[in-house]
Amino acid sequence: MISGLQIIFIFATFFSSNFEHCFCMCAWTEYEVDGECCPMCARGHRVYTHCTEDTVPICVPCLHSTFLDAPNGLTECFNCTMCEQSQGLRENTACTQASDTVFEPLDGYYCTDQYRGSCRLADKHTNCSTGQYIKQRGTASKDTECAECPDGTFSNGSLHICQPHSKCEGLGLTEIKAGTRSSDAECGNKTSAALIAGVVVFVVIVAVVVVFFKVKHKTFSCRDWFKTQLAENHMIPIEETGFQESTALSSVMPMLTNPPDRSGFKSKDSLHSFIRYSL
Repeated sequence: MISGLQIIFIFATFFSSNFEHCFCMCAWTEYEVDGECCPMCARGHRVYTHCTEDTVPICVPCLHSTFLDAPNGLTECFNCTMCEQSQGLRENTACTQASDTVFEPLDGYYCTDQYRGSCRLADKHTNCSTGQYIKQRGTASKDTECAECPDGTFSNGSLHICQPHSKCEGLGLTEIKAGTRSSDAECGNKTSAALIAGVVVFVVIVAVVVVFFKVKHKTFSCRDWFKTQLAENHMIPIEETGFQESTALSSVMPMLTNPPDRSGFKSKDSLHSFIRYSL
């Protein structure tokens, strides 16, 4: 068991061995070099030469793109921090001799790693999915908050509040497709049975009229063709004969309605002779 005298002896030994260290420590505004306490250089400056017993340290400003942001006894300045937009950051405050570059998130990003007032890493704000609404818009320090739309409402993910589904009955329409959380209900006009029947009747009438005119046009075409052939066979233009077309046709029409027997007009010349005689 250690006696009180032994404890006093141990303490005295420890105190005497560290006396020089305890009472030779430099002040908080100084730094120690080779047993000498030298005054620190100010912010934005570095040590060019250390002090001696008879001289003070020589301090010089940091070069361009370097800095020291606190009193120091360093012989080299720190390089200014650089970044790219691919990191989701942009420069807020440029680097100086006494401070490093300060960065902030780009629009649409939020900071995930901040150090001494500067953002060192940022992520893109979350895009809410269809069927969700933006409960809280994202900021430079917080991500976007999304929430699900309640029943009977919908959102494409870009709304701050979900919209209610359209009521087709209230608009005098019929619901074609029910609404979901991501889309509105689809409405359409009502189609009555009377309207359908009317459309069918109209189509039938149009078809009958078209068929009628086609048949009539075909009949007239045959007659015109026959008149042309008749004039060519006479070898005399119709307008030069001085006769009306009706006279020639009236002479030939009985033959068309009552064709001759097989014994008559056996040749083309015979038919031509009859036509000439008739005219």
